Amino acid sequence: MAKFVIAVIGIAIFVYALFDLIATPRERVRYIPKPLWFVVLFLVGIGPLLWLFVGRTRSRPGGKGQPKPKPKPPGPRGPDDDPDYLRGL
Repeated sequence: MAKFVIAVIGIAIFVYALFDLIATPRERVRYIPKPLWFVVLFLVGIGPLLWLFVGRTRSRPGGKGQPKPKPKPPGPRGPDDDPDYLRGL
């Protein structure tokens, strides 16, 4: 039973790492190009862990080196705040 649980956890980590690698933009991949990370990912046991801990940059809001999100321009919140709507009344 323990071997089955370990195998399921390993497969789940592999699938998660695979989809994460596919969804990660090229500019966030570290050390080696993205196609080579696909090869590394297939190293049983250590490949997915290498990708998750080393291969990508983590995105933390407000973290070092991360651009701050641009604030949305203030706009009307409702019809009574919209000058164009009020002009038509």
